[in-house]
Amino acid sequence: MIGLLAGFARTFGGWIANHVALVFIEVIRGTPIVVQVMFIYFALPMAFNDLRIDPFTAAVVTIMINSGAYIAEITRGAVLSIHKGFREAGLALGLSRWETIRYVILPLALRRMLPPLGNQWIISIKDTSLFIVIGVAELTRQGQEIIAGNFRALEIWSAVAVFYLIITLVLSFILRRLERRMKIL
Repeated sequence: MIGLLAGFARTFGGWIANHVALVFIEVIRGTPIVVQVMFIYFALPMAFNDLRIDPFTAAVVTIMINSGAYIAEITRGAVLSIHKGFREAGLALGLSRWETIRYVILPLALRRMLPPLGNQWIISIKDTSLFIVIGVAELTRQGQEIIAGNFRALEIWSAVAVFYLIITLVLSFILRRLERRMKIL
């Protein structure tokens, strides 16, 4: 949702909305996700004394914000890739600017957005392994705890890699099926 809003602000917004979204996108894309999660988990509570953020919430907020910046550019790129003739056709048929965007441009842009969105979702799944730095008990953290108990690093890290691979392969399969289904002749 963050990505769609920022992408629409960049594409359809006025000067202020466009530039606010641009600053958001550039700051987030220009900083590592580990720095972002550390800022949300450690720095925000220091800046606001009454604010307490648990590790899981910090991880979820970070992945939403980080993915949102990339999805904003995916959205903007897909919308701008639609030939202006489609917009002109919608307006010529008597649709308003927003009706043309809603009923003509966005359905076409969604088809173009699907492959890069799928890539972003897969990257976000793999990025969750970085949240080990704030103690989130995700797959990588679980593997680390098991290794601490039995010292079988090769087997455990291989299993963790296989789990991530299974998750991403299933998501890739679903996305390929969805792409095929949405394909226009």
